[in-house]
Amino acid sequence: MGCDGGTIPKRHELVKGPKKVEKVDKDAELVAQWNYCTLSQEILRRPIVACELGRLYNKDAVIEFLLDKSSEKALGKATSHIKSIKNVTELRLSDNPAWEGDKGNTKGDKHDDLQRARFICPVVGLEMNGRHRFCFLRCCGCVFSERALKEIKAEVCHTCGAAFQEDDVIVLNGTKEDVETLKGRMEERRQKAKLGKKAKKPKAVESVSKPDVSEESPGPSKIKTGKPEETSLDSREKKASSAPKSAAANGSSSGKVGKPLCGATKRSIANSEESEAYKSLFTSHSSAKRSKEESAHWVTHTSYCF
Repeated sequence: MGCDGGTIPKRHELVKGPKKVEKVDKDAELVAQWNYCTLSQEILRRPIVACELGRLYNKDAVIEFLLDKSSEKALGKATSHIKSIKNVTELRLSDNPAWEGDKGNTKGDKHDDLQRARFICPVVGLEMNGRHRFCFLRCCGCVFSERALKEIKAEVCHTCGAAFQEDDVIVLNGTKEDVETLKGRMEERRQKAKLGKKAKKPKAVESVSKPDVSEESPGPSKIKTGKPEETSLDSREKKASSAPKSAAANGSSSGKVGKPLCGATKRSIANSEESEAYKSLFTSHSSAKRSKEESAHWVTHTSYCF
């Protein structure tokens, strides 16, 4: 069984030792992180978004992931923290003018330079290929190299001019330590948002209840001081005087005589001290009243009725 024909086996061929740990190629890892979507493993194409942990995604892949409500939905470490489209930020990337892509490689015999990147830093000009640390601002989505932020220290974005803070700076494809710090910031930010929503609810309830209380209880300026008897007499006199005035004004504006108010007293002309000529102008006078014989009958006396 073997060893025939003069073959001499060696020790490492007969004795199996422990397997060596396979090392990941760093260049291949950088290409996968900076050129492919973390969720769909497809080539990054605009619009490109980034999560709060600094990972790159295609926006279409994130939307499809959020809309997929099936039980077979893949939930991994890369997408477990994305609950809505608000958890990602659309990036404003600057194109690299020296990048040709697949235009010059029509025959397939051209060497692909992995160090050449599609995007660059708009301030320093470094290529975004993983050799240099890049970060983006969560408030506006502009992408810069970390060197640019350190050399040009400012509290305003270099391209759009938006104000930002240290918490808004998120490192793209950072180390494990960077991911842990970003995860802590993300949890703190979400807890503050929840507490803010809870604080708004009691305020809304108080704003609804305040108008009811103000209508029932008048303020100190509305309370009148003085004796109760005097105030009651004055109020009665004012009501009596204002009632005929308001009735006359309503009648003149509408052209029709309205009903008298409940507080106003009826005035009869027959009992007044006016002259008889003045009284005869009104229907309440005795001259205006007719007897039953003088009043007209409802039957019309025409020749057609007989």
